[in-house]
Amino acid sequence: MSHRKPNLPTRRCALCARPFAWRRKWARVWDQVRYCSDACRRQRGRHD
Repeated sequence: MSHRKPNLPTRRCALCARPFAWRRKWARVWDQVRYCSDACRRQRGRHD
């Protein structure tokens, strides 16, 4: 069985600009996901 991870969609974090990949827990809200981690999401008010 081959892994499908290279075929996952990716985005850039709105805060740190790091690329991050789609996760299963984001399947329903992928359109709203803007940050790569909880740490970036907590700092959003300081940098936006």
